[in-house]
Amino acid sequence: MITDELILYRSFKAEDVLNDMITLFEGDGDAALAYSASGRLVSLSVERGFRGNLWHTFLTYLLANNENVFSKACEIRGHAEGSINEIALHDMGVFYQMFFYDIEDIDRRYDTGCFAMLSDFEMPDEGKMFNRRIRDRICDLSRNLSLSADPEEMKQLLESFYGDFGVGLFGLHKAFKIHENLNDNSFDIVPIKRVAHIGLEDLVGYQDQKEKLMANTEAFLSGLPANNCLLYGDSGTGKSSSIKGIMNRYYKKGLRLIELYKHQFRFLNDIMAILKDRNYRFIIYMDDLSFEDQETEYKYLKAIIEGGLEKKPDNVLIYATSNRRHLIHEGFKDKLDRGENDDIHESDTVEEKLSLYHRFGMTIYYGKPTPKEFKNIVKTLAERSAVDMDDEELLLQANRWEIEHGGLSGRTARQFIDHMMSLE
Repeated sequence: MITDELILYRSFKAEDVLNDMITLFEGDGDAALAYSASGRLVSLSVERGFRGNLWHTFLTYLLANNENVFSKACEIRGHAEGSINEIALHDMGVFYQMFFYDIEDIDRRYDTGCFAMLSDFEMPDEGKMFNRRIRDRICDLSRNLSLSADPEEMKQLLESFYGDFGVGLFGLHKAFKIHENLNDNSFDIVPIKRVAHIGLEDLVGYQDQKEKLMANTEAFLSGLPANNCLLYGDSGTGKSSSIKGIMNRYYKKGLRLIELYKHQFRFLNDIMAILKDRNYRFIIYMDDLSFEDQETEYKYLKAIIEGGLEKKPDNVLIYATSNRRHLIHEGFKDKLDRGENDDIHESDTVEEKLSLYHRFGMTIYYGKPTPKEFKNIVKTLAERSAVDMDDEELLLQANRWEIEHGGLSGRTARQFIDHMMSLE
């Protein structure tokens, strides 16, 4: 099998499809395998929105996602150095041959008709099964690779692609979550394929808060000192939306977001070990962070943020949102000289609970809007959403809505406008 000759490019995603396709090309398959392989190739391609020659886009997908010493070096430095280049060129020779396989030969060989439709596949633009940005990158690279004059040109195209966009999950996606493998207590970092396309400009008001967050993030992206950030305050005021807006604004500058829940804090050290050698800037995002008295995960987080023996990587920051300024529940007994636990050093207990808050170098407060600010938010959102209503009537109904639906907040205003649009 021709793929046995590869040195660096191994352990592919969808390797079963690749192996079956090569088996068919090399004449060792049958009609049943041809129909099975074509079905899986179509499913993978449709899920990702690929079009054109699906064999070429599939090979390109494998190349774009394969993390090896060559692709990672190109991601970091724009090129690889030393003998790795020669080995990569050897592997490009193998892929060059595979790019010139004609998938319609499979139909002729096994008397099937399934592959003739896949050499110029059409995929409609509508639909929400795939990320168009990723689709376009893969399809553009596929066309260029298929037109390469030789393996050296193919290698140069990939060097440029890895340098511009990176490789693998972090190169092709902007946001991630942690998937726990319960069988062995391990985890995988998996992409969030449908990300909320919220811009900072979509959040009405809170200009000072947004500017502080942007300044800190831009310093981080520039390699300058930057702080872990806590966004705290009233619910529905735009804390989470601000961080999503930051992700969307700075993605092209190499920012990536990893969402982490407090029950996953035990993975933090391992996550940072994975991130530290990548050519991206990562924000570990903790939404709605708070702890009750009996929860002790905050002590572990404290050590990770600042104070542990192992230094946090320079390309990682922690951004958290919370309705609580001090993150950890404080009871009235915490303010007494002695509590139920007969703790004679109660002031030390209070300081212990406050210490996590102090580990965030930047704290930004998001308060409820005033009635005047709420009216401005409603009017702005109504204009953006083309809600056609007299201002006086609009604000009257908005006031009634907020009284019944949680009070003054940007979220309440957005829900009111959504309701009004549903009535049109």
